[in-house]
Amino acid sequence: MDSETRERERKAERQIFIANQDFFDAGQPTGFFKGSGRSLLDIWRHRELLSRLVKREIKARYKDSSLGIVWSLFRPLVQLLIYYFAIGQILGAARSVPDFAVFVFIGLTMWTLYSEIISGSTTSILANAGLVKKVYLPREIFPLSSVGSALVNFGIQSIVLIGGIAVLSTFLWTADLLLAPAAVLTLLIFGTAVGLLLSALNVYLRDVQHFVEIYLIVFFWMSPIVYPFTFIQNQLQGNWMEQIYLANPVTIAIVAAQKALWAGGSTGTGAMAQAWPDNLEIRLLIAFLCSVLLLWISQRVFSRLQGNFAQEL
Repeated sequence: MDSETRERERKAERQIFIANQDFFDAGQPTGFFKGSGRSLLDIWRHRELLSRLVKREIKARYKDSSLGIVWSLFRPLVQLLIYYFAIGQILGAARSVPDFAVFVFIGLTMWTLYSEIISGSTTSILANAGLVKKVYLPREIFPLSSVGSALVNFGIQSIVLIGGIAVLSTFLWTADLLLAPAAVLTLLIFGTAVGLLLSALNVYLRDVQHFVEIYLIVFFWMSPIVYPFTFIQNQLQGNWMEQIYLANPVTIAIVAAQKALWAGGSTGTGAMAQAWPDNLEIRLLIAFLCSVLLLWISQRVFSRLQGNFAQEL
């Protein structure tokens, strides 16, 4: 018996063996109200791969640059200088906003975390199309890797922010300081939920990524980053439009971080006195709970849509 005949017989034996095997479920359940636990377990099993993807994203972003990750500081610092001089000095906002530089940098740091999560997550599946089409793995790890990369940059910017507050202002050692980690956690969960949903939709409708660019521009100016909430309250006087404005979890998270870290906003008097939303702590708690619910919904929608990712890519 020659080698070709033996090889054909081995192939035939393998085919018979495979044909006799029982079917089993692969991947994640597609039912809307079940499967979240298995999805989380699947992501946890691939945590090492997730870590590698985060490192890959960070390295790719600063590849061949001499300063590396230090570049993550330059954009918010340049934005800070532009807004400080253009809006603070030229338009005069700094005359009615105490510690204007600290105020703006708090908002920019929070917004940068959110915008990097959204923009990175939206295109994460397309950017990893080769892996999606070749092997099985929980596809959620791709948008989650963008979240991890954004968190690394946020950590570096937070160090600069804390140093800037220590030099240019001061910390108020009150219970309000606890609003800062609560605000970051709320913003992180909400951004992850939105990013997860957009990453799946962008596979089927590529216009989503262009919509996200416009969305981030519009909502930057709709958030109290370069102007304090006092300006909104003075214009809307607590009416229904102000309540809609405050229903945005991003807005609540930014305002809560400002109340925690912006000492000038809490101690200013007279023309420098700043207003805060009523029941800010309760609003932040509601935003947190709604963000958690949205994260669950987004994951279940993602799970339903991921079945055809390979074909769409």
